Amino acid sequence: MLTKRIIPCLDVTQGRVVKGTSFTHLLDAGDPVELAAFYYKEGADELVFLDIGATPEGRDTMIDIVERVSEQVFIPLTVGGGLRSIEDMRRMLKAGADKVSINTAAVQNPKLITEGAEKFGSQCIVVAIDAKRHPYPSGERLGEGAGAEWEVCTHGGRKPTGINAIEWAKQVVALGAGELLLTSWDADGQRAGYDLELTRSISEGVTVPVIASGGAGNLEHLYEALVIGKADAVLAASIFHYQIHSIRQAKDYLAERGIPIRKG
Repeated sequence: MLTKRIIPCLDVTQGRVVKGTSFTHLLDAGDPVELAAFYYKEGADELVFLDIGATPEGRDTMIDIVERVSEQVFIPLTVGGGLRSIEDMRRMLKAGADKVSINTAAVQNPKLITEGAEKFGSQCIVVAIDAKRHPYPSGERLGEGAGAEWEVCTHGGRKPTGINAIEWAKQVVALGAGELLLTSWDADGQRAGYDLELTRSISEGVTVPVIASGGAGNLEHLYEALVIGKADAVLAASIFHYQIHSIRQAKDYLAERGIPIRKG
C-alpha cells in the first residue's frame, strides 16, 4: 500500500510566508527558507510553495527562495503561482523545484497542461483546483450530475468560472496532469475540517493522486481527509505554521490509526 503524505504549504508574498482565511486577511507566518528547513527536519514528505502575489518581481523572489531551499531540503518541492508558460515552468524546475503547479493558466490555456507533461513528464505537472461550493446545488449553471455544486475559481479564488470542479478534474487528468492539488475555497483557513464530500468526489473520479487542501484544524481532520475523503496526501498550513501541531505529532497520530505513513 502506498504511504500517505503530509505536506506543509507555504504561501509566499514579498519574500515572506503568510496565512489567511479563504484567501484573504493575510498574516505573516515567517521566513520561507527557515520554515522549509524546519519542516524537512520534522519529517515532512513534501513541501508546496505558492507565490500568491504572482507578480514578475514575486516570481524572481520565488526563484531565489526555491534555489536556497533546494540547497537545504531534500524532499520534493512543488512550486506554483503565476506560472503561465513552458518557460516559467522550466525556470522553476531549473531552480530546484521537482513539480510545478498551475491553476488560472490551466483554465485559460488547457493545452499548457499537455505541453508541460510532454516537456517535463506528467509527474512534474500538478494542476491546482480551487473549488467553491455553488449556491445552485440543482446544477442549473454548472450542469446536472454529481459534483455540480462545486465551481472552479481562478485568480486566487476571486474569479468564478462556471466550470464544474469534478468534470474539470477529470479533464485535466486526461490532458496530462500527474497530480491534483484540491483546495476548498469555503473551508480554507477556517480550521473546521476539509470539504470531505468534495475531496472524495474528486478522488474517486480520477486516476492520479489528489492532495486535499483547505480547512485543517486538528489531526483528526487529516485522518478524515485521507480515509473519508480518500485523498492521497493532506496539505496544511495554519496548524503547522502556528505550532498547533507538529509534523511528527501528525505522523504518529495517523500511524496509530493504521494509516500507512513514512516515518520521518
